[in-house]
Amino acid sequence: MIQPNIPESAQPRVVIVGGGFGGINLAKQLKHAPVQVVLLDRNNYHLFQPLLYQVSTAGLEPDSIAFPLRGIFRKQKNLVFRMAEVTGIKATENILETGIGNIRYDYLVFATGSNTNFFGNKAIEDNAIGMKSLIEAVQIRNYVVKQFEESLLLKNQEEIKPKLNFVMVGGGPTGVELAGAFAELRKYIMPKDYPDLPQSLMNVYLIEAGPKLLASFSEKTSERTMHALQELGVKVMVNTGVKEYDGHTITLSNGETIESQSLLWSAGVKGVPVQGLPQDILLPNGRILVNEFNQVKGYENVFAIGDIAQMTNDPRFPKGYPMVAQVAIQQGKNLAHNIRLLLEKKTLKGFYYKDLGSMATIGRNRAVAEFANMRLSGYFAWIVWMIVHLMSLLGFRNKLVVFINWFYRYFTYERGTRIIIKRGAANIVKLRQTVGV
Repeated sequence: MIQPNIPESAQPRVVIVGGGFGGINLAKQLKHAPVQVVLLDRNNYHLFQPLLYQVSTAGLEPDSIAFPLRGIFRKQKNLVFRMAEVTGIKATENILETGIGNIRYDYLVFATGSNTNFFGNKAIEDNAIGMKSLIEAVQIRNYVVKQFEESLLLKNQEEIKPKLNFVMVGGGPTGVELAGAFAELRKYIMPKDYPDLPQSLMNVYLIEAGPKLLASFSEKTSERTMHALQELGVKVMVNTGVKEYDGHTITLSNGETIESQSLLWSAGVKGVPVQGLPQDILLPNGRILVNEFNQVKGYENVFAIGDIAQMTNDPRFPKGYPMVAQVAIQQGKNLAHNIRLLLEKKTLKGFYYKDLGSMATIGRNRAVAEFANMRLSGYFAWIVWMIVHLMSLLGFRNKLVVFINWFYRYFTYERGTRIIIKRGAANIVKLRQTVGV
């Protein structure tokens, strides 16, 4: 059996599960603390998820938004990283069970993030495509290009339409950004790469079960977003849910159907809990109940931060904080401070979320943003969106590559490499999924 081979230390051991926004910020803040930090993740890289949709639409290459975890913590002497899948916890023994063996901890932090939520609809889960991982984004890119190539082989337009009907479900930032990106594919790339296919054969749908797009934004911003998408040719449907999907036909809550072979699901996310925790602290959405110090209910040395944590003590967010990067980042920093206080046997500091605002890009020169009682839209919001995301990327190389890509695309109306991975390469992808890459 593989062993974790983690050096023993006289200092307390803090085990962090997950190398997302919360995990890496917690680990960074513990750099000079008198502890041994053990970081675990199924991948050996940190993924910048806000730009996943650009990988799926050939706007960026996969390595532009991924940064090696070992590179992030190369100079942090008190940190040990191991690539591992967590399988369970023995809380009474302070043992974390993983695919590489059992790991002892003094403090344990779950920062496992979230996964696509299909709300229990097995048929949709089996046939729709989620977008929470780098592999899924690459698969979407390959699949979309394949649909175009196969459409050229068909003469009957009624057979082509289902291949070129791209349906996004979920009117949050991810759904809006995906719909805008696909609309730009139709407008700028399709006429150049596939001149034999009439643009009218490609349709982009955005379906939202709620009454408006971008539910966390103001009514005015939501209306502007819908208008901008419609100007790009996106068919927006609100107050409409998806009931069934068999891989060919989408059945909507209003009784209508859409023939499509491409359903991209971004309608919700759920936490990724670990086996071994009591069922009464696990919610139906997969999140773990925590107190104001991010301590898992019933434990003093087990914590949860970010998407996996359900904190309901803040009257502003009675249903828990939104599952966004800023919450994870701020909770990671606050927990690092509290771990130091625990070591000094001092009173812990409760977490208070400072909402720094929200933003979403719709397409070229189009975005919306709300922060500090300000509402921005159009070109200026688009510039702000690019600056914020560019500065949030890890690594100078990633920042430079993304900036060059955006600069080049703006003046050439081009996209990245649009290739299809053949069967042999697909087996490599499957192998990588197996080992957790």
